[in-house]
Amino acid sequence: MSLSEKTCIPCRGGVPPLSAAEIAKLLPELQNWQVEDGHHLTKSYKFPDFKSALTFVDSVGAMAETQGHHPDVFLAWGKVRLEVWTHKIDGLTESDFIFAAKCDALED
Repeated sequence: MSLSEKTCIPCRGGVPPLSAAEIAKLLPELQNWQVEDGHHLTKSYKFPDFKSALTFVDSVGAMAETQGHHPDVFLAWGKVRLEVWTHKIDGLTESDFIFAAKCDALED
């Protein structure tokens, strides 16, 4: 099953963030996401105008609500940057990778 087909699982805390080896295994399943400081995922998307970027942000927001997992969103004319991590453990979980893959599926 691909990451985008999975469902984010809410973190209740008390679990360790993914190790560097676990991150390295999951990262190739994403499209051009970067791992920042082993702590969070980030990606910038480009769009032809503000309206298209805003439409994407609206789609990400709706999906975030259904998944119970919410990114930091930065919107500008023709671009959107997303940052994803699990706040309860201050690091990455598999759900962050699932969420990132679902964001990419919204763009397709």
